[in-house]
Amino acid sequence: MQVWPGQAYPLGAAYDGAGTNFAVFSEAADRVELCLLHDDGSETAVELRESDAFVRHAYLPGIGPGQRYGFRVHGPWDPFRGTYCNPAKLLLDPYAKAVSGSPDWHPALFGHEVGFSRYRRNDLDSAPHTMTSVVVNPHFDWGDDRPPRTPYNETVIYEAHVKGLTMLHPELPDELRGTYAALTHPAVIEHLTALGVTALELMPVHQFVNDHRLVDLGLNNYWGYNTIGFFAPHNAYASRGDHGQQVPEFKSAVRALHAAGIEVILDVVYNHTAEGDHLGPTLSFRGLDNASYYRLTHDPRYYADTTGAGNALLMRSPHVLQLIMDSLRYWVTEMHVDGFRFDLAATLARQFHEVDRLSSFFDLVQQDPVVSQVKLIAEPWDVGEGGYQVGNFPPLWAEWNREYRDTMRDLWRGRGVPPAALADRLTGSADIYQDDGRRPLASINFVTCHNGFTLHDLVSYEDKRNDANGEDNQDGENDNRSWNCGVEGHTDDPDVLALRARQMRNHIATLMLSQGVPMLSHGDEFARTQGGNNNAYCQDSELTWLTWRQGVNGLLEFTRAMVWLRRDHPVFRRRRFFHGRPVEGTHDELSDISWFTPEGRELKPLDTVRTRALTVFLNGNAISEPGERGERVVDDSFLLMFNASSTPQEFVVPVGHGPPWRVVADTARDGGVPSGTGPRAQAGGRLPLAGHSLVILQRPAR
Repeated sequence: MQVWPGQAYPLGAAYDGAGTNFAVFSEAADRVELCLLHDDGSETAVELRESDAFVRHAYLPGIGPGQRYGFRVHGPWDPFRGTYCNPAKLLLDPYAKAVSGSPDWHPALFGHEVGFSRYRRNDLDSAPHTMTSVVVNPHFDWGDDRPPRTPYNETVIYEAHVKGLTMLHPELPDELRGTYAALTHPAVIEHLTALGVTALELMPVHQFVNDHRLVDLGLNNYWGYNTIGFFAPHNAYASRGDHGQQVPEFKSAVRALHAAGIEVILDVVYNHTAEGDHLGPTLSFRGLDNASYYRLTHDPRYYADTTGAGNALLMRSPHVLQLIMDSLRYWVTEMHVDGFRFDLAATLARQFHEVDRLSSFFDLVQQDPVVSQVKLIAEPWDVGEGGYQVGNFPPLWAEWNREYRDTMRDLWRGRGVPPAALADRLTGSADIYQDDGRRPLASINFVTCHNGFTLHDLVSYEDKRNDANGEDNQDGENDNRSWNCGVEGHTDDPDVLALRARQMRNHIATLMLSQGVPMLSHGDEFARTQGGNNNAYCQDSELTWLTWRQGVNGLLEFTRAMVWLRRDHPVFRRRRFFHGRPVEGTHDELSDISWFTPEGRELKPLDTVRTRALTVFLNGNAISEPGERGERVVDDSFLLMFNASSTPQEFVVPVGHGPPWRVVADTARDGGVPSGTGPRAQAGGRLPLAGHSLVILQRPAR
């Protein structure tokens, strides 16, 4: 076999049409072998003799797409120094663009002797039991694909799971269910576009591993927050095979979604890997160069764990930073994705111990000409000390706003919230984001997401029911900031069902009427239930798959109506914070936003006493920001009347705020949206609001 010196960059396997260049980093290794794997189980080993800055490399003419390979690393085995070189372990390429197979959890996968001593090297060959890297063809016909580049203020995010979203769709062929190809099916895309979704946020699609513990329990790591390959689309979601076919299949899904005007955002897990703690398997990074990739404690036998997954990547290592930035650029430039949501993003800011807003990672993102131009969304916390960092990410970033979630749940469970707190959350959380130059668009608003109750279960259960996870119901956040009508779980009581439907409408309407960027959790528009399981990370079954039911209390139609109400009216999606006073140059004497008691008395300043009922005036004539062509934006005005108490209450329409209003939505009505034209309301008139309800009134722009 011909072996040429090749190049040290790009890292990974790069096919050029005539052969493949292989390059891998390892400072710990004495020598590295590239192993080409054959279908009969044999392998051909090629020593990578060329080394530049600890990158071993070679070019092999004639080696092309579909070739499976791995690395074997010769060097010191010394757990007391945090070094785990073991040539008996076939290692995955950290830069693999595709991965074949999955680990079978044979003892050979572990670098140490399982059941004996973790300090004694295990010389069983892992090759028959592990996954392998695959050379891919980088060429793909993107046609006229263009990123939608939807502005944040026009964005509606739909968080979904590739398999969960598509597994039970009645119009999909069996062979496509649960795959990337299913995302291209017209029935799926038509649902998203009709709903008004502009961005599909996919739960992890980087190659991940099913945990050994879950496999022993007969469960799966369904969510996928257990990455082992940061460049490879997860092979189990491919309908056409895992010898590289998953790459063009994923690209085809992105192309089809873009054609429908839908962006693709990836939920990415760069904070830890699937190799787990010091007792975990040796699959890739640990065997290549443990101390360069992972954050170790003062005792290098152990890992510093700020993720709850057993390890954390070493964010002050230039090689880890290079890996992450190369991965991000690859998914943007080669896979055409439009942004990222970073899981446990506070860990990415831990250069040493504490969370550092000015860490190297954020510096690299800020100056990167590719990554800095896409949507960047942080889950702004981790499980380490000082890990809750909502509001502390750099100006380029948006954040999942847990303060928004908790405030809105508190409001609608009827326990009352201070008007000032409600005002902050409804108007884009200026108290969190304004001081560092950010705008309402930094706030990703959500009431539910993959982690926690579904919307249906939020209003149907007081306590989590996670026994099926095998952890004695001890797992999962105590997520009971809800109101369940006094009846938990399944019921046929029509009054209880009607109240639950009303509460779901309340949450969806509030989400869509709030400033910031709304995020829906997939299936909430169908009242998807997980039977009270609020931590279904390991439930790969109909419990978590979306059941495509039509007409559940009219919730789907109501959700569509609220999304499109938001999209049609810029007063709900301002790019700048409210002034709280009349706006100069708008020729309107009224404030751009005002707050009233149910009796129609203006709240100035906002009370600190908790409330369950108030009215908000949004002045569409006083939007102080220019439109796309520089023109002044003028919109209809709205009154939002909130009655989160359990008893009916009369609301007075504020005096001096324009001509008659028309009711355009009432969550207490069946379906939530009046048929035809809603009733009119005069200034000073009284409107009865049912308990736990929201009424929306509209008047035309002047």
